[in-house]
Amino acid sequence: MLFQNFKHSLLTICISAIGFPKKVTKVSKSLVGVANYTKFSTLSNQSIITDHLNNQRIDEARTVFDKIPFPDVYQYTKMITGYARNDRFDDALQLFDKMPIKDVVTWNSMIKGCFYGADLAMARKLFDEMPERSVVSWTTMINGFLQFGRIEEAEGLFYKMPSRDIAAWNSMIHGYCCNGRVEDGLRLFEEMPFRNVISWTSMIGGLDQHGKSVEALILFRQMVGCGVKVKPTSSTYCCVITACANASALYQGVQIHAHIFKLGYSFDAYISAALVTFYANCKKMEDSLRVFLGKLHMNVVIWTALVTGYGLNCKHEDALKVFRKMMKVGVLPNQSSFTSALNSCCGLEAVDWGREIHAAAVKLGLESDVFVGNSLIVMYYRCGNLNDGVAIFKKIAKKNTVSWNSVIVGCAQHGYGMWALAFFNKMLRSMVEPDEITLTGLLSACSHSGMLQKGRCLFKYFSENKAVEVKLDHYACMVDILGRSGKLEEAEEFIRNMPVEANSMVWLVLLGACRMHSRLEVAERAAKCIIDLEPHCSSAAYVLLSNLYASASRWSDVSRIRKEMKQRGMTKQPGRSWITIKGWRNEFLSGDRSHPSSDRIYQKLEWLGGKMKELGYIPDKRFALHDVEDEQKEVMLSYHSERLAIGFGLISTAEGSTITVMKNLRVCGDCHSAIKLIAKIVGREIIVRDSTRFHHFTDGRCSCGDYW
Repeated sequence: MLFQNFKHSLLTICISAIGFPKKVTKVSKSLVGVANYTKFSTLSNQSIITDHLNNQRIDEARTVFDKIPFPDVYQYTKMITGYARNDRFDDALQLFDKMPIKDVVTWNSMIKGCFYGADLAMARKLFDEMPERSVVSWTTMINGFLQFGRIEEAEGLFYKMPSRDIAAWNSMIHGYCCNGRVEDGLRLFEEMPFRNVISWTSMIGGLDQHGKSVEALILFRQMVGCGVKVKPTSSTYCCVITACANASALYQGVQIHAHIFKLGYSFDAYISAALVTFYANCKKMEDSLRVFLGKLHMNVVIWTALVTGYGLNCKHEDALKVFRKMMKVGVLPNQSSFTSALNSCCGLEAVDWGREIHAAAVKLGLESDVFVGNSLIVMYYRCGNLNDGVAIFKKIAKKNTVSWNSVIVGCAQHGYGMWALAFFNKMLRSMVEPDEITLTGLLSACSHSGMLQKGRCLFKYFSENKAVEVKLDHYACMVDILGRSGKLEEAEEFIRNMPVEANSMVWLVLLGACRMHSRLEVAERAAKCIIDLEPHCSSAAYVLLSNLYASASRWSDVSRIRKEMKQRGMTKQPGRSWITIKGWRNEFLSGDRSHPSSDRIYQKLEWLGGKMKELGYIPDKRFALHDVEDEQKEVMLSYHSERLAIGFGLISTAEGSTITVMKNLRVCGDCHSAIKLIAKIVGREIIVRDSTRFHHFTDGRCSCGDYW
């Protein structure tokens, strides 16, 4: 600006000195030429700087900037903003301090840069030093504090503003909603002197994101039906369709879809993605697919919505097919795409497909991304590969609470309690705050590893430390720790003295512990409490009590329980085991002969049975829960579903490879002893995941140490 004024003054002096405007001298012509060249050069440099900044070539931009003899305020501001957006906060501040003249836009840009650099104190200092402030200055400060969850400071500034425009009101409403204070956001929304479409959209989206989807839809009806002269935009419709999806409001969603079609918004990428998700949430995958096929989409958001939709409807193979096709047509998956695809791998327990997706993430440079990394950890530990999950955890660049929780829960599920505690200690040293899931994982780790005293200490620590709310699930975990350790009377007393009323789930945990330790008197009291709390409870309590009676050979009581179950219309869930080989899931029931390879499976198990007896194996007939002859009990135990699955794995996989079997119920004690011997005989690792945990069998031992 100073240089431009100098040019203008010099030309005026020359023209005045001549006195004849029509007779321009050579000197004045030369000066006009210099001025025009300087103006062109400045515009050219400005364009080059903008191009460098847009492509994150910061140092190149600074080199061009330094060649400008007298940069104006706009060019300074552009350079400062470029530094701030590329995490060069110190450079931005140094350049700001060098500026001879600053306008309000420059101050606002530097304050925003402070928030980019997470320096809230400097932002407040600059704001206080500003010679004059605009509404944008106040709004920038408010947005910055809200971004970091400093609600009270943002509120203080908002109410101190000398005047507020609609953008300031909208910022405060959006900030309230983003920080979980939806009621405050709604109160402010109602106080607004006037509202625009951003106000309505922010409030509708905020309600929906915090579990108030029905209220969001009511607000939308007010927006379009009460004479409000505000037309919804594509962003509004996107929020509304998402609310319909979360509320499973099929009829209303279909009506809005029709309206969207009339307005011509159907081919908007984000609306299409919202519609795909909406129909998937409403269990209408055919309609979801129809929306997707309505146009050839190359937008990753829409493809991801379809992958997620199939996963939500337990159509995991279809989800993975869509993911593969997405890659094939050249749509690069993002973090959400990988997360949804890996969730489907978990649903299928398909570690081979998971490794394929992992390889794709590595190629795209997303292996160390926190969201993809967290999903990979969960996929590997749920598929029985904890070591691979831990290796992924170590590669994540910026670990969040979910990262730590995933690895802690994974260690707990696999019975590596000391690993879980070691990761918890590292989590605290990394200044990452634990949450309710962390506590659940730690207590489960203590339960599965027999660490009674450590479990007690952890429960006491979190009970006294109010940063994490101790909930009913955590009390159930503590009951499990006491029960598995054989402290059944203490566990029962713990339940009766809980500060919150125990539900049937807590008593069911105690009943399961009684089954482990064959304690009928405590089991009968626990079963009575369950039935008193929930007269129409699930069959689990009846089945556990029946199994206890069967183990004690009290067959009349077994008959009574089974008769009562029949009268109530209850059925016992059959034990099922399955093994996934080459992407195909092979499922078995106890004594099952329906599999095409049954003859070979039974031959393998008979051969193993002979080898096991040579090693001293004697079937534990207590786990044959039918009143039949001992010989028949032995046969029944020999062909439990998990043994059939292991037999199939042995005849279908390469020698020395690991076999992973899943089971829907707790593995019985006799099968647990038998699988230890089978692993020793065949010289392989056999992994069995039952309803509570993973067991790693190698060389005649199990990772649980016979404690499960």
